Amino acid sequence: RLMPTQKLKLSAFLPYQLSITSNAVSDLIARAYRGKFALKVPEWRVMALLGEGDVATQRELVAATAMDKVTVNRACKALEDRRLISRVPNMSDGRSHHLALTPAGRDLYDQIVPEALALEAELEKILGSGEAKMLEAMLAQLRQRVAVLG
Repeated sequence: RLMPTQKLKLSAFLPYQLSITSNAVSDLIARAYRGKFALKVPEWRVMALLGEGDVATQRELVAATAMDKVTVNRACKALEDRRLISRVPNMSDGRSHHLALTPAGRDLYDQIVPEALALEAELEKILGSGEAKMLEAMLAQLRQRVAVLG
């Protein structure tokens, strides 16, 4: 015998809620960065990582951002075309390059960081600091468990 057909209410479906919330926050950030700094979100993510750690290979950027290779490649190309990042040969691996912010890239990064932190503070204000910390922990837990399931 077949079981009764189960129903799913999309608006109450947790994966859907996570996705649309993420999209809403990304859209807010994209509007802020595109309008003022002419950057797309993937380009900003690459800059943010290079701003944190000085140099990285494209493979390291793919792993750190959870973006696919094509997206990272496009972002790096756009940033290189604007002379915001530079590419130097990787002496330990001839097939890859180290990417780093140029002085112009560092200047732009230094302009964006205060705005990015202010935007984060606005989002945290919506929840309150205690709930924001709880959400951060819950999201980390979800990512960790999903990685195990996948």
